[in-house]
Amino acid sequence: MFNPRKTIVRHVANPPDPGVIAEAAALLRRGGLVAFPTETVYGLGANALDETAVASIFTAKGRPPNNPVIVHVADAASARQLTTHWPDRAALLAEKFWPGSLTLILPKSPAIPNAVTAGNQTVGLRVPAHQIALALLRAAEIPIAAPSANRSTQISPTIASHVLRGLDGRIDLLLDAGPTPGGLESTVLDLTTNPPQILRPGLVTVDQLQAVIGKVAAPEHTISSATEALRSPGQLARHYAPTAKVLCLTNESAAENKSTIRNLLNTKKRIGWLRLPDSAIEFDADPTTINIIDMPPDAAAYSSHLYAALHELDHAGVDYIVVDLPPTGDAWLAVHDRLRRAASSD
Repeated sequence: MFNPRKTIVRHVANPPDPGVIAEAAALLRRGGLVAFPTETVYGLGANALDETAVASIFTAKGRPPNNPVIVHVADAASARQLTTHWPDRAALLAEKFWPGSLTLILPKSPAIPNAVTAGNQTVGLRVPAHQIALALLRAAEIPIAAPSANRSTQISPTIASHVLRGLDGRIDLLLDAGPTPGGLESTVLDLTTNPPQILRPGLVTVDQLQAVIGKVAAPEHTISSATEALRSPGQLARHYAPTAKVLCLTNESAAENKSTIRNLLNTKKRIGWLRLPDSAIEFDADPTTINIIDMPPDAAAYSSHLYAALHELDHAGVDYIVVDLPPTGDAWLAVHDRLRRAASSD
């Protein structure tokens, strides 16, 4: 059962006020819920060793219990304490990418509650690269279980107002440090398989991983059942999704894409459009019926802006969001994954 609570917002700078960090750390140790920034998106944190606290994450988000959450730690040494096996590959990847946006799936220690892992015998571990997150982890002196700080399946938050839009009155504290720089969630790599497999593409690319440990299997686009335990966060068919319906436009036919938008406008629906600079679609439209956001052509910049753009259009009350599909390739893998899930009707 969900119990409403007053959400306190604390603005934090870098370096953060030690008093604010101490307040947040004490809340976590007492079993509270704290939203905090990482270099990817805002996370919703609880004491990863406290099963009741972890369960409150699922209640606040409306998250299904078969969807595991990632455990954040202050350093690689802390990660090793939470796994029963630390292979050479984990050491190499941690040295190269931690702190950073890479989550490693490893056999879990008995200290990790099953609520964290959806009953799996593996756990996702990462060291975030955001100074506020690291300060919080060091002050709390506990591992922090933290999925994105939004309601389940909805768009992940990259600024504090996004967090409050879904979780105000459902969490204890929000540390507002402004926009998160990365904009998309971490890459999740399963090191219990051979070769290691990407379960969720993110800001660390396949090419970057293979440069360190050799062959890495690409993510599979399988659809899991509604009840089976997922191997990783980010595997639901519909995820990262706005309220508006998302339609992805291919680059194959400019005339067909233009017709799609025109037909939507003719139904008196409000349209949002994530437009690329080289879009071949040009026409005049009433600005009260179409809201155009020009997206960057660079993969890293696009990733940083994607969720913010989807939030902006959803907040504007559009009925449909049409998206110029960006290029394919390793650098764009995470963007295509998020757009595919946002557009899913499942």
